[in-house]
Amino acid sequence: MTSAPQGPAQQHAHDAARFTELVRSASPGDWARPSPVAGWTALDVVQHLVDWPRGFLTGAGIELPALDVEADPAAAWEQHVADIQAVLDDPAGRVLSNPHTGDRPVDEAIDQFYTGDVWMHSWDLAKALGREPDLGQERCSAALAAMEPIDQLLRDSGQYGPAVPVADDAAPQDRLMAFIGRDPSWQPGAGSSRTSVGTGGVLD
Repeated sequence: MTSAPQGPAQQHAHDAARFTELVRSASPGDWARPSPVAGWTALDVVQHLVDWPRGFLTGAGIELPALDVEADPAAAWEQHVADIQAVLDDPAGRVLSNPHTGDRPVDEAIDQFYTGDVWMHSWDLAKALGREPDLGQERCSAALAAMEPIDQLLRDSGQYGPAVPVADDAAPQDRLMAFIGRDPSWQPGAGSSRTSVGTGGVLD
Protein backbone atom coordinates (compact mmCIF):
# COMPACT_ATOMS: atom_id res chain seq x y z
CA MET A 1 0.00 0.00 0.00
CA THR A 2 1.39 3.38 -1.01
CA SER A 3 1.74 5.82 1.86
CA ALA A 4 0.10 9.23 1.65
CA PRO A 5 2.33 12.16 0.70
CA GLN A 6 3.90 13.89 3.70
CA GLY A 7 4.37 17.65 3.63
CA PRO A 8 4.05 20.30 0.92
CA ALA A 9 6.90 19.07 -1.28
CA GLN A 10 5.67 15.48 -1.44
CA GLN A 11 2.06 16.50 -1.93
CA HIS A 12 2.92 18.74 -4.86
CA ALA A 13 5.15 16.10 -6.42
CA HIS A 14 2.29 13.61 -6.20
CA ASP A 15 -0.46 15.86 -7.56
CA ALA A 16 1.70 17.44 -10.25
CA ALA A 17 2.82 14.00 -11.46
CA ARG A 18 -0.78 12.94 -12.03
CA PHE A 19 -1.52 16.15 -13.91
CA THR A 20 1.67 15.67 -15.94
CA GLU A 21 0.45 12.25 -17.05
CA LEU A 22 -2.66 13.88 -18.46
CA VAL A 23 -0.67 16.62 -20.19
CA ARG A 24 1.66 14.08 -21.79
CA SER A 25 -1.28 12.00 -22.99
CA ALA A 26 -2.77 14.88 -24.99
CA SER A 27 -2.26 15.07 -28.74
CA PRO A 28 -1.78 18.47 -30.43
CA GLY A 29 -5.42 18.55 -31.50
CA ASP A 30 -6.67 17.90 -27.97
CA TRP A 31 -5.72 21.32 -26.64
CA ALA A 32 -8.66 23.02 -28.34
CA ARG A 33 -11.18 20.64 -26.77
CA PRO A 34 -13.71 22.26 -24.41
CA SER A 35 -13.34 21.75 -20.68
CA PRO A 36 -15.99 21.68 -17.93
CA VAL A 37 -15.01 25.24 -17.01
CA ALA A 38 -17.23 27.59 -18.99
CA GLY A 39 -15.34 29.21 -21.86
CA TRP A 40 -12.14 27.27 -21.24
CA THR A 41 -10.38 24.76 -23.45
CA ALA A 42 -8.03 22.05 -22.25
CA LEU A 43 -5.18 24.46 -23.00
CA ASP A 44 -6.75 27.12 -20.79
CA VAL A 45 -6.72 24.74 -17.82
CA VAL A 46 -2.96 24.31 -18.16
CA GLN A 47 -2.46 28.03 -18.83
CA HIS A 48 -4.28 28.91 -15.62
CA LEU A 49 -2.19 26.56 -13.50
CA VAL A 50 1.02 27.93 -14.97
CA ASP A 51 0.24 31.64 -14.92
CA TRP A 52 -1.33 32.50 -11.59
CA PRO A 53 1.11 30.80 -9.18
CA ARG A 54 4.09 32.38 -10.92
CA GLY A 55 2.57 35.77 -10.19
CA PHE A 56 1.60 34.68 -6.68
CA LEU A 57 5.20 33.78 -5.84
CA THR A 58 6.41 37.33 -6.42
CA GLY A 59 5.00 37.90 -2.92
CA ALA A 60 7.93 35.82 -1.66
CA GLY A 61 10.47 37.64 -3.82
CA ILE A 62 10.53 34.74 -6.30
CA GLU A 63 10.60 35.90 -9.91
CA LEU A 64 9.91 33.09 -12.37
CA PRO A 65 10.02 33.87 -16.11
CA ALA A 66 6.83 33.63 -18.14
CA LEU A 67 6.31 30.40 -20.05
CA ASP A 68 4.75 30.03 -23.50
CA VAL A 69 2.10 27.44 -22.78
CA GLU A 70 0.39 27.81 -26.14
CA ALA A 71 3.57 27.06 -28.09
CA ASP A 72 4.29 23.80 -26.23
CA PRO A 73 1.88 22.97 -23.40
CA ALA A 74 3.77 19.89 -22.23
CA ALA A 75 7.18 21.55 -22.15
CA ALA A 76 5.81 24.64 -20.39
CA TRP A 77 3.96 22.56 -17.83
CA GLU A 78 6.96 20.39 -17.03
CA GLN A 79 9.20 23.43 -16.63
CA HIS A 80 6.60 25.00 -14.37
CA VAL A 81 6.37 21.86 -12.23
CA ALA A 82 10.15 21.81 -11.88
CA ASP A 83 10.18 25.48 -10.85
CA ILE A 84 7.51 25.04 -8.19
CA GLN A 85 9.05 21.83 -6.91
CA ALA A 86 12.43 23.54 -6.52
CA VAL A 87 10.84 26.16 -4.27
CA LEU A 88 9.13 23.48 -2.18
CA ASP A 89 12.26 21.36 -1.91
CA ASP A 90 14.22 24.32 -0.59
CA PRO A 91 11.88 27.01 0.79
CA ALA A 92 14.91 28.63 2.46
CA GLY A 93 12.78 30.27 5.13
CA ARG A 94 11.08 32.56 2.62
CA VAL A 95 7.77 34.13 3.57
CA LEU A 96 5.07 34.90 1.04
CA SER A 97 3.14 38.12 1.62
CA ASN A 98 -0.20 38.60 -0.10
CA PRO A 99 -3.06 40.99 0.73
CA HIS A 100 -5.57 38.13 0.52
CA THR A 101 -3.66 35.53 2.51
CA GLY A 102 -1.39 37.47 4.85
CA ASP A 103 2.17 36.33 5.56
CA ARG A 104 2.89 32.61 5.37
CA PRO A 105 5.96 30.42 4.84
CA VAL A 106 6.20 30.03 1.09
CA ASP A 107 5.90 26.23 1.13
CA GLU A 108 2.76 26.39 3.27
CA ALA A 109 1.26 29.03 0.97
CA ILE A 110 1.89 26.91 -2.13
CA ASP A 111 0.45 23.86 -0.41
CA GLN A 112 -2.70 25.62 0.77
CA PHE A 113 -3.53 27.72 -2.25
CA TYR A 114 -1.94 26.08 -5.28
CA THR A 115 -1.43 22.35 -4.91
CA GLY A 116 -5.12 21.73 -4.29
CA ASP A 117 -5.85 23.72 -7.43
CA VAL A 118 -3.71 21.28 -9.43
CA TRP A 119 -5.59 18.39 -7.84
CA MET A 120 -9.05 19.77 -8.62
CA HIS A 121 -8.21 20.96 -12.13
CA SER A 122 -6.94 17.50 -12.99
CA TRP A 123 -10.64 16.61 -13.05
CA ASP A 124 -11.25 19.35 -15.62
CA LEU A 125 -8.34 18.34 -17.83
CA ALA A 126 -9.20 14.65 -17.67
CA LYS A 127 -12.80 15.38 -18.65
CA ALA A 128 -11.68 17.65 -21.48
CA LEU A 129 -9.50 14.85 -22.83
CA GLY A 130 -12.35 12.35 -22.66
CA ARG A 131 -10.99 10.45 -19.66
CA GLU A 132 -12.69 9.60 -16.37
CA PRO A 133 -10.77 11.25 -13.53
CA ASP A 134 -10.16 9.67 -10.14
CA LEU A 135 -9.33 12.23 -7.47
CA GLY A 136 -9.55 9.69 -4.65
CA GLN A 137 -12.87 9.27 -2.86
CA GLU A 138 -11.46 9.72 0.66
CA ARG A 139 -9.69 12.93 -0.28
CA CYS A 140 -12.79 14.24 -2.02
CA SER A 141 -14.88 13.46 1.05
CA ALA A 142 -12.41 15.30 3.30
CA ALA A 143 -12.29 18.31 0.97
CA LEU A 144 -16.06 18.49 0.82
CA ALA A 145 -16.34 18.27 4.60
CA ALA A 146 -13.94 21.21 4.90
CA MET A 147 -15.76 23.33 2.31
CA GLU A 148 -19.41 22.78 3.24
CA PRO A 149 -19.27 24.84 6.47
CA ILE A 150 -18.03 27.86 4.48
CA ASP A 151 -20.45 27.40 1.59
CA GLN A 152 -21.67 31.01 1.51
CA LEU A 153 -18.16 32.42 1.84
CA LEU A 154 -17.07 30.39 -1.16
CA ARG A 155 -20.06 31.51 -3.23
CA ASP A 156 -19.51 35.13 -2.28
CA SER A 157 -15.86 34.91 -3.37
CA GLY A 158 -17.00 34.46 -6.97
CA GLN A 159 -14.68 31.49 -7.38
CA TYR A 160 -17.40 28.87 -7.58
CA GLY A 161 -20.64 28.66 -9.49
CA PRO A 162 -23.93 27.47 -8.02
CA ALA A 163 -23.91 23.90 -6.74
CA VAL A 164 -25.20 21.29 -9.17
CA PRO A 165 -27.86 18.92 -7.79
CA VAL A 166 -26.75 15.29 -7.37
CA ALA A 167 -28.26 12.27 -5.69
CA ASP A 168 -27.79 11.98 -1.93
CA ASP A 169 -25.94 8.70 -2.42
CA ALA A 170 -23.60 10.05 -5.12
CA ALA A 171 -19.92 9.21 -4.75
CA PRO A 172 -17.80 11.74 -2.81
CA GLN A 173 -15.99 12.85 -5.99
CA ASP A 174 -19.28 13.59 -7.74
CA ARG A 175 -20.60 15.42 -4.69
CA LEU A 176 -17.43 17.53 -4.44
CA MET A 177 -17.50 18.47 -8.11
CA ALA A 178 -21.20 19.30 -7.89
CA PHE A 179 -20.60 21.40 -4.78
CA ILE A 180 -18.05 23.61 -6.57
CA GLY A 181 -20.34 23.97 -9.58
CA ARG A 182 -19.24 21.25 -11.97
CA ASP A 183 -21.62 18.79 -13.56
CA PRO A 184 -20.17 15.38 -12.64
CA SER A 185 -21.65 13.87 -15.81
CA TRP A 186 -20.15 16.50 -18.12
CA GLN A 187 -18.66 15.23 -21.36
CA PRO A 188 -16.95 17.12 -24.22
CA GLY A 189 -19.59 18.52 -26.52
CA ALA A 190 -22.26 18.48 -23.83
CA GLY A 191 -21.80 22.12 -22.88
CA SER A 192 -19.80 23.65 -20.03
CA SER A 193 -21.07 23.92 -16.50
CA ARG A 194 -21.21 27.29 -14.75
CA THR A 195 -17.94 27.17 -12.92
CA SER A 196 -15.07 29.48 -12.26
CA VAL A 197 -11.34 28.98 -12.21
CA GLY A 198 -10.85 27.62 -8.70
CA THR A 199 -8.76 28.95 -5.83
CA GLY A 200 -6.17 30.62 -7.98
CA GLY A 201 -8.30 33.47 -9.24
CA VAL A 202 -8.54 35.01 -5.78
CA LEU A 203 -4.80 35.36 -5.56
CA ASP A 204 -3.85 36.82 -8.93
